[in-house]
Amino acid sequence: MEMMHGSRPRRLRRTPALRALVRETYLHVTQLVAPLFIVPGINVRRPIVSMPGVENLSIDQSLVQIEAWWELGLRTVLLFGVPEHKDAVGSSGTDPEGLIPQAIRAIKAKFPDLIVIADLCLCEYTDHGHCGVLSDTGEVINDATLPILAAGAVAYAAAGADIIAPSDMMDGRVATIREALDLGGFADIPILAYAVKYASAFYGPFRDAAGSTPQLGDRRGYQMDPPNVREAIKEAMLDLDEGADMLMVKPALPYLDVLHQVKVACDVPVAAYCVSGEYAMFKAAAQNGWLDERRAVMEALISIRRAGADFIITYHAADAARWLAEDGR
Repeated sequence: MEMMHGSRPRRLRRTPALRALVRETYLHVTQLVAPLFIVPGINVRRPIVSMPGVENLSIDQSLVQIEAWWELGLRTVLLFGVPEHKDAVGSSGTDPEGLIPQAIRAIKAKFPDLIVIADLCLCEYTDHGHCGVLSDTGEVINDATLPILAAGAVAYAAAGADIIAPSDMMDGRVATIREALDLGGFADIPILAYAVKYASAFYGPFRDAAGSTPQLGDRRGYQMDPPNVREAIKEAMLDLDEGADMLMVKPALPYLDVLHQVKVACDVPVAAYCVSGEYAMFKAAAQNGWLDERRAVMEALISIRRAGADFIITYHAADAARWLAEDGR
C-alpha cells in the first residue's frame, strides 16, 4: 500500500471533537437578536399567519415572551410598533407616550440588562405605508421626513432605548438623528444604521405583520436596487461619515457577498437581518418535510457569520438559542 505523507484535511473531520477543535467560525447566543412586533391592548397574542411561530404581542405579553427568551440566553431585542392610529406623517411614531416608548419603559423596568434596539421608520405608522412623507403626487419627500425621524429617535432614547436603528433609507437621516440625539442629551446612544437595505421581495410577511404594505407605488425609489454592490459600499460609508456606530445589511442570505464587502470596507460592527421571507421559506420547507429545519437554519446562520456579520437579527433567534444549548455551545 502506498504511504501517504502529505497533509490530508479529512483527518481533522473524523470526530465531533476534532471538528470543534479546528472550527473557524462560531455562532453564540449573544450574537442573535430577536425581533418583536408590539401592538396595543392587553393580553394580545395574535399569530402572524405568514410567519409560523411569530406573533404580534401586547406589551404585557412581550414581557412574558422576553422572559422566556432571557432564559435561553438571548440578550437583545429589536422592537417594531404596530399602532392603531396611522396618518399621513406617522405622528404616532414620534409620540413620547406612544406604543414603542411605552414598551421600552416596561421592558427596561423588568429587564434592565436587556439591550433594546428601537427600529425607526415611518412605514408602520403612515396610512399610506411608505417610509417617509409623501408629496401630492405620491413621491417620498426626503428632507421633510428627516425631522420626523429625529423626533422619533429622541422619543425612543428618552424612554430608555439602548440603540436607535433607522431603517427608512432617507438620505442624510443618520446625521439628522445624530444631531438630535446629541442636542437632546443622548450623545451616548449609538445608531445602528440600516445602511444597505435592498428593495427586496423577501419582506412580504413582515408587511403582513406590521400592516405596512404601501398603498400606492413601491419602495424601489429609496431602497437599494438588488444588482448593485458598489452602491452598498457608498451607502455604508456615507452613514459612517454621518455618525453611524454600526451598520446593517438587509436581507441577509441573498446578499452575503455584499455583507462581506461591507465588513471588509468598514471597520465597525456589522449586522445582518435574516428577514421575514427568509424565515417563511425555511418554515414552509420544513413543514412540508423538504428540509431539516434545524440543520438548514444553523447552516444559514453560520454562513451569515462567516460572511462577516458580527450579529444577526433573526426570527429563528429563540430556536437557534435552544439548539445551541442542546449542542453545548
